Amino acid sequence: MSSPTARRRQRSTRLTVAVLLLTLAAALVTVAFLDNVAWFQAFAAVSAVVLGAASTRITHSELMQTRRDAARDRAEQAQHYRELTDQRTDEHARFVDTMQARARQQDHALAELETALSAAQRRAADATRKYNAEARRAEAAEQEGREVGARLEEAEERAAEAQLRVAELQSELDVARAELLAWQSEPHRLRA
Repeated sequence: MSSPTARRRQRSTRLTVAVLLLTLAAALVTVAFLDNVAWFQAFAAVSAVVLGAASTRITHSELMQTRRDAARDRAEQAQHYRELTDQRTDEHARFVDTMQARARQQDHALAELETALSAAQRRAADATRKYNAEARRAEAAEQEGREVGARLEEAEERAAEAQLRVAELQSELDVARAELLAWQSEPHRLRA
């Protein structure tokens, strides 16, 4: 916007002429009243009316010109605002398109992330199931190992007992053989 002093228009020559005509009419009427001549007073009165009408016509034409100039200025300003509005509308449309494209990209990225997350959750669930199954198998194998260990210990105990019994039987057999040999070496006992 321009400053108030720049908006102030210089007084036009037409308005200056109109003011001079009114001043001349006033001076003529004043002189006529002071002269006190009837024909001069009539001439001054008619001249004052004619000069006033001319001054009014000049002022009216200046007013109409000022209004036309103001209307032209408003039309130019409206055209400028229309161009500015069109420019802003285009900028807004481009902005909306850009934001919609970004929103679509973000929606697409979000959909991809959701798909990846869903796949990762499925893989995690599968891995958890496999881990749990392996843990159960390992636990069962450990239990079976403990049972086999216990049976092995029992078998080893029985084997040790059997070896002991075999050793006892071997010693009894040795004693029985020795007695048998001793009995067989005494022939006279059999005859008698």
